[in-house]
Amino acid sequence: MPRPLGELEDAVMTRIWQWNRPVTVREVLEDLQQERSIAYTTVMTVMDNLHQKGWVRREVEGRAYRYTAVSTRAAYAAALMNEAWSRSDNPAAALVAFFGMMSPEQREALHAAVRIVEGYEAAEGGTAPGR
Repeated sequence: MPRPLGELEDAVMTRIWQWNRPVTVREVLEDLQQERSIAYTTVMTVMDNLHQKGWVRREVEGRAYRYTAVSTRAAYAAALMNEAWSRSDNPAAALVAFFGMMSPEQREALHAAVRIVEGYEAAEGGTAPGR
C-alpha cells in the first residue's frame, strides 16, 4: 500500500476521480485555481509525482499528457483502512473502536457492505471479492 496522499495530491486525485475521464494538467489547474492560487508547474509536478507513484497513468496527446486514475477512491480508502487495521496489536478492539466512531449512516453502509459480501460468499461457495 502506498503512503497516504498529501493534501495537494489528494486535491488533484479528487478531481481525477470525480471527473472519471482522462484529464490534462491545465484542466486540473483551472479547477484548483477556483480555490487557491497555484502555479501550472506545481500542478504538473504533483501529477508527475502521482504518475511515478502509480496512482495515475498517462498518455501523450499532442504536446501534453492526459492522466487517468489507476484505481478508484473507494479502493484507496479501503487500502488505507486495511493498512491501519493491520497495524493494530488487537484488531478486534480496533474494529470495535472504529465502529463506535461511525455515524448511523456509516453503520448502515457497513451493514449493507456485509450483506453484499455475504451474498458473494453464498454465490461463490465461500469466496468474496478480493480474497
